[in-house]
Formats: sequence, structure tokens, C-alpha cells
Amino acid sequence: MSALQNDRLLRALAREPVDRTPVWIMRQAGRYLPEYRATRAKAGSFLALATNPELACEVTLQPLARFPLDAAILFSDILMIPKAMGVGLAFEEGEGPKIGRPVRSASDVDALPVPDPAQELRFVMDAVALIRRELAGRVPLIGFAGSPWTVATYMVEGGSSRDFARIKGMLYGDPQALHRLLAKLARATTDYLNAQIAAGAQAVMVFDTWGGALSTPAYLEFSLPYMERIVAGLVREREERRVPVILFTKGGGAWFSRMAAAGADALGVDWTMELGAARLATGGRVALQGNMDPGVLYAPPAAIRTEVARILESYGRGPGHVFNLGHGVQPGVNPDHVAALVAAVAELSPAYHG
Repeated sequence: MSALQNDRLLRALAREPVDRTPVWIMRQAGRYLPEYRATRAKAGSFLALATNPELACEVTLQPLARFPLDAAILFSDILMIPKAMGVGLAFEEGEGPKIGRPVRSASDVDALPVPDPAQELRFVMDAVALIRRELAGRVPLIGFAGSPWTVATYMVEGGSSRDFARIKGMLYGDPQALHRLLAKLARATTDYLNAQIAAGAQAVMVFDTWGGALSTPAYLEFSLPYMERIVAGLVREREERRVPVILFTKGGGAWFSRMAAAGADALGVDWTMELGAARLATGGRVALQGNMDPGVLYAPPAAIRTEVARILESYGRGPGHVFNLGHGVQPGVNPDHVAALVAAVAELSPAYHG
């Protein structure tokens, strides 16, 4: 595979010195880009796009053609593991994911297979290998998966949820069944991420989108331990480099000092927590990624630059920061505003290094 020409992201995740703060953006390939919308229309549906390695590669690379980003992230979805488990995943226009056969009982959990990534998820591995080839060493490729808790919410609820009624009913009413589901998902996710690393992913991220919906005792029992299992089971070196792991719990600021001990190289920070406070809470044990409010991208470029300056100042001097949004870029954002963000990081961040 081609030698890496820009390893700024990997060095920042290792808390090694860099010339400037690296930047990539969650959901950087998505509906805010007209070229993405054109490719999705060509594919016919979101699922058809995400399961076609050539088209997944095409959309993964689209933001890199527009913006001088420091990483590509695999275009996929956190629900590919449930898809491979045979629960009947579909995406309905304007409504998000739907699970045809929700997992509601201990017997439902026991019936779930642990998928073989080389078989049921082969299309993802083919996409990873193709993207690596097409990147030709320009920037590193990030692979990812959903956290067991977050993926379980969709499997038990049958789709997206506001109140998590069914899974919280299971959590408090039949915790053993939920633990069995989470253990199975942790095994499947470890296999899945290791397969992505073997196919060419140079860093991996675990998205715990709904961890913040839990109480502290529930988070420490039902979310964090299963992410720790995954981290402990991952291949951490390949192609003579460390493969860094990023954990991201949206709404997880209260648990940062605990998360810093989970064994990951970096923690994602959402926009509700100040980077300076996160740096203090983690004591320099991990790199930090984040954390601009995605809503800032609706403001004019001058306001975006001001906010970039504030966030860089909040983190302060030295390595260990990857600039990102605190969650994904929204579909209604003007791509020129994303360009303004990337340009501001390139312009303003060198003062914090060297």
C-alpha cells in the first residue's frame, strides 16, 4: 500500500507534535454536498449506496476533492452489524432506519448470529480496500462502528427513538437479556473493526450516539464496559504503525475521566463540553477530537472563523487535538461554510504548535 503522505491525524491521535491541528468532519460525506446527492440518486437508495463498494468509495472521496481535510472516513452506517444479523434493516425516506424484526426478548437475543465480516459484511471490507487504493496515501482512512449500546437501541426500539421506552424497559426489567445482547454486539463489533483494519483502515472510531441518554450508573454498566471490551480486542498495530482508536459518547462529558481509562487513544468531545475542561478531566492521557457546534456552520464565514479561534484557544497549546464538529454536519449546511471552517483551522492552528 502507498506510503502515507499526510500523517498529521495519526500523529495528533498519538499526542505527537504536529505543524498544525488536523481537521476532518463527522458526516463530511453527506447530503449537504450536491455531488453526494447526485450519487445517492444514481444508487436509488441510501442502503444501495452504502452496500455498493464503488459508490461508497466515490462518496467517501468527494469531500477530499473539495476541502484539504486530513482524513477520509469510510462511508457506511452504524447499523450494518444488525443488517448482517438478519433483523431486517430498511431506510425509509425522511424517517430514518427501520428494523423489521426488533429484538425484544431473551429468546430473540439468543437467536441472533454473530456475523462473519468476510461474508455478510464483505461489501464493507471491499469498500475499505478500494478507498485505500484510491487514496494512494494522500491521507489516512478512518473505519468505524456504532457502540453496542447505541446499536442495541435501534434493534430493540425497531428504529430511532426519543424516549428509549422499550430498551430502558429491558435495561431495568430484564438486564440479563440486555447484557447478553450487548455482549454479542461487542463480539461482532470487535470482529468487524478488526476486519476493517485488515482491509486497510488506519484508525477506527466507535460512535456511542445514544450513551448520553443513560444515567451515570447505567452508562457505567451498559455502555462503557462494552466499548472497553471492543478496545481491548482490537488489533492496534498494522503496516508498522499504531492503529489509533477514538471513542465518542454524545452527551458523555460527565464521564470523561472514566472514559479516558478505557484504553482508547482519543475521545470525541461534543459541543456541550469545553475542550479545556475535557483536557483537564483527562489529564493528557488521551487525545481529544472536536468540538464545534454543527449549528455554527449556518453562520457567515467570519463567525465560523471566530468560533474556530475560540475552540483552538480552549484546547490550548501542544499536540493531542483533532479539530472536528461536536457531531455530524447537518444536511442544510452550505459547503462554502465547511470550506471556511477548514481554512480557519489551517490558518489559525499553527500558532498552537511548535
